[in-house]
Amino acid sequence: MGAADETRDGVSLTNLDQPLFDGAGATKRDLVDYLDAVHARILPELRDRPLSVLRVRPGQEPFMQKNLPKYTPDWVRRTEVWAEASHRRISYALCDDRRTLLWFANQRAVEYHPTLGRAGDPEHPSHLVLDLDPPEGDSFGMAVRAALLVRQALTDAGLAGAVKTSGAKGLHVIVPVAEGTTAEEAAAATRALAVHAERLDPGLATTAFIVEDRGGRVFVDSTRAYGATVVAAYSPRIRPGTPVSYPVGWADVESVTPAEFTVRTVPGLLGERDPWAAALPAPQRLPADLVAEGRTIPVARVQAMHEGKRRAKARREAG
Repeated sequence: MGAADETRDGVSLTNLDQPLFDGAGATKRDLVDYLDAVHARILPELRDRPLSVLRVRPGQEPFMQKNLPKYTPDWVRRTEVWAEASHRRISYALCDDRRTLLWFANQRAVEYHPTLGRAGDPEHPSHLVLDLDPPEGDSFGMAVRAALLVRQALTDAGLAGAVKTSGAKGLHVIVPVAEGTTAEEAAAATRALAVHAERLDPGLATTAFIVEDRGGRVFVDSTRAYGATVVAAYSPRIRPGTPVSYPVGWADVESVTPAEFTVRTVPGLLGERDPWAAALPAPQRLPADLVAEGRTIPVARVQAMHEGKRRAKARREAG
């Protein structure tokens, strides 16, 4: 680490004038200034949730960091989570305050991916997520149309959600759920809502997990459940121009483009407002019939795994 360029909230900030990454159109200082400007809005999204961050170091590929490095200051709060896949305990950060956020910014943590549930309670998510992933190319308009299908599916089920850009090429619809909702109930309801949206316009939307089965349609991804994360509202993304996952509001979703919302533009657009807090509906009870229907729908990722094996076997037998 070089000498500090400046100190904020007791955090030494270094190398602030380095480019953030190739094509960022921003420096490390722009990242620090941006996260500081929005800290009061992004922290409620991160607080008390195990946090994964996507970092980018000069000359290296971006990498996802879950386990805190040994040099992490003692004052960074953390929570231990057992990782079944790697059979080890992972020490996740809890980014609860401005000081921790500034420390992450100085580590060149660009993207912030909190869990759906709070620390120590992964079995009770606070919200469910429908992630709308349009096909390659200039297809954001398709994601918008798919988001409106999801909104209709929610309305039909007596629910409401808020919409934000993913900061990449798609949109996220977030549905806050009542306390006590289990991860299994949330996952089932998410699957049912995705299928309802697909039924409304099967030419536009698909729940097909396997890419070659999507046929140029928008993938309504219902697999963000259990230990999954989703990029936080107001988080920057490692994409050309350093865009931000930004709340757009149902009234405006058809008239925006994701590139409007970047680390350079968002503080000015926000002013004193917090449009995400304003857009999120109150937590809602999931209708029992929606959950029951979702339980009859196979988990997309598991279904895709079995289908992949079946196809590989068929190819082998076909010689």
